[in-house]
Amino acid sequence: MTKVDKAGEFHIGGELRVRRFGFGAMRLTGKGVWGPPENVPAAQDVLRGVIDLGINFIDTAGSYGPGDNERLIRDTLRPYPAGLVIGTKGGMRKTGPSTLENWGIELDASEPFLRQGVEGSLRDLGVERIDLYQLHRVDPKIPIEDTMGVLARLRDEGKIRHVGLSAVSVEQIERARTVIDIATVQNEYNLASRKHEDVLTLCERYTIGFIPFYPQQIGKIAEAETLKAIAARENATTALVSLAWLLRRSPVMIPIPGTSSRAHLEENADACRIALSDDDMAALEELAATFGQVGAA
Repeated sequence: MTKVDKAGEFHIGGELRVRRFGFGAMRLTGKGVWGPPENVPAAQDVLRGVIDLGINFIDTAGSYGPGDNERLIRDTLRPYPAGLVIGTKGGMRKTGPSTLENWGIELDASEPFLRQGVEGSLRDLGVERIDLYQLHRVDPKIPIEDTMGVLARLRDEGKIRHVGLSAVSVEQIERARTVIDIATVQNEYNLASRKHEDVLTLCERYTIGFIPFYPQQIGKIAEAETLKAIAARENATTALVSLAWLLRRSPVMIPIPGTSSRAHLEENADACRIALSDDDMAALEELAATFGQVGAA
């Protein structure tokens, strides 16, 4: 039994069994999510550590690099171990390194670009079918129903298995579901930022996997005495307690904390051993209500 077994499991799309503690691979790229990592052997060591820990869900995207992140996963882990699920994303064109002033991205959910992205991910990941293909962002120029129609055709052609969404509202999910089943949703969510509570509720209703990004960016809540006290009791950091809170918060939650350090990877996985009580959860809810952003998107 590994550390992450204690996180429990979720079945993506009702069939792909993953442990509810995954790995976000974005940080295994160059500065600004551009190009390959500066230290390729170190990045490969992190990916091998993912497998050693028993993590069997890796999240990446065609825009990370672009392509470099997927190729790094392929070159490090193929032949892939049985049961490993890799989710990638498309519909976003990377035009340069991300900075505070310019993210270096363009949205494009046109059929030619989505098809190009799927073919690129199939090649770069070295797979015959993509387990989970997620729309990276909704393209405001194209109705989401049309975008889902493209992904449905790609699914029917056997190129992708399940479809997910990222950075979406309840309305957008409901519209997407009129065309194709949605297996996962990725939205910002953590102890300090609860603005997508309504999306999480919808995911629970339909048993859609909820993948929170920025899971550890809890801001000033990290200095709250209540959180520090729980961390001290558990011999853990406040960041680990925030991950443990996510795991306890909902059975559809699949945190994917990322890192470029194997030591940090192993530390993050330690969150799975923390068993928060009902009293702990109530105290953390009160913190979130006092200091965080709680409500609908």
